[in-house]
Amino acid sequence: MRRSIAIRRMSTIALIMTCACQAVGQSDEPSASAPQQVQQPVPAESHTNDPPAMFPHLADTRYWLSGQANFIFQTHPPFHAPYSGPNSLDPNYEKATSRVVTFYTGIRLNDSTEILVDIEEAGGAALTTGLGLAGAPNLDIVRNPLLSKAPYLGRGMIHKIFALSKDKVENERNYLSLFPELPRRRLEVRFGKFSMPDFFDINSVGSDTHFQFMNWTIDNNGAWDYAADTRGYTVGITADYEDRNWGFRFAEALMPKVANGIDLVWRPWQVHAENWEYELRHGFIPQKSGTVRLLAFTNSANMGIYRDAVTQFRAGLVSRPDITNHPWHITRKYGFGINLEQSLSKNLTAFGRFGWNNGKTESFAYTEVDQTFEGGLGAVGSMWRRRYDRAGITFVTNAICKDHQLYLAAGGLGFLLGDAALNYGREDIVETYYTAHVWKGVYLGPDLQHVNNPGYNRDRGPVLIPGMRTHLEF
Repeated sequence: MRRSIAIRRMSTIALIMTCACQAVGQSDEPSASAPQQVQQPVPAESHTNDPPAMFPHLADTRYWLSGQANFIFQTHPPFHAPYSGPNSLDPNYEKATSRVVTFYTGIRLNDSTEILVDIEEAGGAALTTGLGLAGAPNLDIVRNPLLSKAPYLGRGMIHKIFALSKDKVENERNYLSLFPELPRRRLEVRFGKFSMPDFFDINSVGSDTHFQFMNWTIDNNGAWDYAADTRGYTVGITADYEDRNWGFRFAEALMPKVANGIDLVWRPWQVHAENWEYELRHGFIPQKSGTVRLLAFTNSANMGIYRDAVTQFRAGLVSRPDITNHPWHITRKYGFGINLEQSLSKNLTAFGRFGWNNGKTESFAYTEVDQTFEGGLGAVGSMWRRRYDRAGITFVTNAICKDHQLYLAAGGLGFLLGDAALNYGREDIVETYYTAHVWKGVYLGPDLQHVNNPGYNRDRGPVLIPGMRTHLEF
């Protein structure tokens, strides 16, 4: 009952936000008195990789130079919490502002090879330093507040195209691919430093914290414990075969030394991660586009086993369960995911995800989720004559397996969760947002998230998390 009321309230709020923001700024569509100019609506499934920016991007197709800055302010009022642990979301009033500034560069060496380099700076703060929620409300945050605030190398990779057909398709140039056109059938290989969600589990209306949703388990599959350091990057190689209506990609990457660690293990024969994804570009509704993506992954790293940690505690060997209390050993975590999107109209897309992993093994690189279901809608503002605006609403429900539950209930700590006790319940989240293009390269918009059972704990919450985003495209 509480969940259904919350969803109805969030739907009403989303409608109010959409209507209110229609009046913000001058319409992006041509006025009736302006010279007639044909402008095609931007479909909701379009990724819009090169949105309007403050400065013109280089026209020479050999080079790429652009930048962005993303600022997210979030807060939450006090909420019900009879107890808290070391990794609990603070039940008192909080506010925090994060920032991510990225400078994108690239050079195309020839018709099949390019080099891409991004320099990034991340800082600010997160609510409770990013602890207390499996579905953390801000994907931009750095989960280790002690990391240096100095600029760092975000991405640095070589991108090579192997043509497998003579016919070409147009490519929308962006910071991950500078080619104006690509062979219709091809093999793309990338080697270097990158973020796994750059190429896997992409969803046109649910993958971008700069313009869309902000929650970790909405923008990515929460059960996908993808290889990454604290900042979300890894080093590896990807191979992507693309054909007319389908594609298949594979990645081999490095894993961190410890859960949520900044240092990677440079022994890929011992510590490594594999990812596979099949993509079928075919809709479920006749004459309307859609996509199905099937994801699988395996991780091999120095990960603990929840049941072993609880057994140690019950035997009196430790004062509380500790998932890190084990000698160096390599264990395996694996899982799969389904990613769906279906165009309902030119400007409205439905999307959803399902994910599962073998939760008996320590959550290590992304977040503490062993199973997730997600469904929602994403819209482009052309339907209300604001072609660069976006809006969306979605619901996600996350869960952990029994071994993981017993570990947290006995007082164990994960790298994100730990209330010192646990009255288990699924963590349910509703999020809605609006992003308004207010001036050339400037985007503003509110966001609202409602979380039931934060950290899977029925004794705490619910919590309401309003936010505001400012995004700048250079």
